[in-house]
Amino acid sequence: MTTSKLTKHFSLFLVLVLLFISTIFINKTSLISAEPNCDNPEQGDLTFCIDKIQREIDALKPAHEYNKQELANLRTELNSLNKQINGISAQLNIVEKNIGQREEDLAFTQEIFEAKANSHYKFLRLYDPILPFLSSNDASEAFREISFRQKAADEDRRTMEAYAEDLLKLKEDKESLERNNTRLAAIKMKVDERATFLSGEVAKVESYIASLSSKQQSFIAQKLGSLNLPTSLGAGPLFCTDDRNLNPGFSPAFAFYTYGIPHRVGINQYGAYGRANAGQSYQQILNAYYQGITIEKRPDINISVQGYGSMSLETYLLGIYEMPESWPIEALKAQAVAARSYAVSYTNNGTKEICTTQSCQVYKGGNKGGNWEAAVRATEGEVAINSGQVITAWYASTSGGYTFASSDVGWSGTPWTKRLRDTTGDVGSFSDLQSQAYDKDSPCFYAAQGWRSEYGNSAWLKSEEVADIVNVLMLAQKDPSVSEHLYQTDKPNPAGTDTWDSGRVKQELSNRGVTPYNSISSVSMPGVDWGTGKSTTIAVSGDAGGDSFDANQFKDFFNLRAPANIQIVGPLFNIEKK
Repeated sequence: MTTSKLTKHFSLFLVLVLLFISTIFINKTSLISAEPNCDNPEQGDLTFCIDKIQREIDALKPAHEYNKQELANLRTELNSLNKQINGISAQLNIVEKNIGQREEDLAFTQEIFEAKANSHYKFLRLYDPILPFLSSNDASEAFREISFRQKAADEDRRTMEAYAEDLLKLKEDKESLERNNTRLAAIKMKVDERATFLSGEVAKVESYIASLSSKQQSFIAQKLGSLNLPTSLGAGPLFCTDDRNLNPGFSPAFAFYTYGIPHRVGINQYGAYGRANAGQSYQQILNAYYQGITIEKRPDINISVQGYGSMSLETYLLGIYEMPESWPIEALKAQAVAARSYAVSYTNNGTKEICTTQSCQVYKGGNKGGNWEAAVRATEGEVAINSGQVITAWYASTSGGYTFASSDVGWSGTPWTKRLRDTTGDVGSFSDLQSQAYDKDSPCFYAAQGWRSEYGNSAWLKSEEVADIVNVLMLAQKDPSVSEHLYQTDKPNPAGTDTWDSGRVKQELSNRGVTPYNSISSVSMPGVDWGTGKSTTIAVSGDAGGDSFDANQFKDFFNLRAPANIQIVGPLFNIEKK
């Protein structure tokens, strides 16, 4: 591929990228006043945001297909260039061997020539040029000797000249091949760089497109929404039940327990409770959950509260219901600073209205009083600052022993949120986590989410139901084109097609050469990242043998297929058996 051809391909790629970026920019600019914030969507905005993701995928596909074709072309060019370079390298090896041989031949011929020349010189010195003429016999013999030696010398010179010319030609060939090799290597490097770049872009887009379809994401979001899980304590009491105390009426039974509930960013409210009981101050609690912050006093401002109009920030805080006022005062102070910071950041220093639900933070008006009022008064004007700006101080009810950066949960990246193992010491097992997590007292610290009216109103699943979920995952891995048939069987198919029951799924697996499971006897979690708090590998065994799966992928298909509203609602989960 020539440099001009490379430039042409690269220019066309840039034009496509710029057109795509400009289209997105224009669309975003025209909708900026009306579009919901999909970095931190409210419950009612989930469908819009999922559809938006699908539109972005659809917009990416033409450029993605071009990139894939271009990448294939570049790889073909690379293969051709590699063959040419390998061919030249082979020729260079042959030429270098020939040069070496010619140099040896020339040196040997030179040595023989010098020996002959020396002998000829000695002969001429030994014979007096006059004497041969005194005897006709001697003269004839001398002339013949001189003539022979002269002819031999001429022949040796011609041989050496031929070797020298051959050697010169070989060296010229070598220089030409080396120039070609250098030129091809330079072209290959450019093509390689371009292919590497495109390979990365193709991989990123394919990873993005390969995620669950918009219909599947929408289905899971609606299913999750039906659990009515509060994002913070202000959204209401935590109705998490420990299904280990419920008898489903069958055995073996399996339940999938999640650590914590959404969204696990910022202050872990039950963690603040545990930290305050351990003697930590509110400043220590705030610095545990946010990084790079300072606590500074700022003057009071007026903010607009939805349904209540304009009021001072400090008055507004008295009516925040995000933490029980009976909790330790240091936990309440940390909550007061977080709530004040969140309000300032969310309203852009008072220029935007703030809502009164858990989509913002829960406000009920009036003065909550008690220890909450004391905490607000004690921290009057205090906000958390990062790089000179008041932070959006997110918080959640229960993080399950781990908090996450905002980018980990699909929001915009922020420098003040962080990954934190929220425990009193090192953790290397589920039992360690359950004994050392600061938020272990939360009823939602370790719970199975969802239930169905039968089987004791529990989230327990039968062995054959777990086998069905495993079969669905294996079928989706074997043939992704059938995924629209793999939703849960007790609800209408969101894709508008037929949902395959467990028997059909097993048959489809068998048709594709995979032995399906009829029953599962054990499920375990052999892979856990204890540093960040994520399940990584899940293992099952049953009548079809044993298999291991990526835990995140298993969670996706569990949430698609599990009955009723039973869900795995976080990155760290475990399995209980009864």
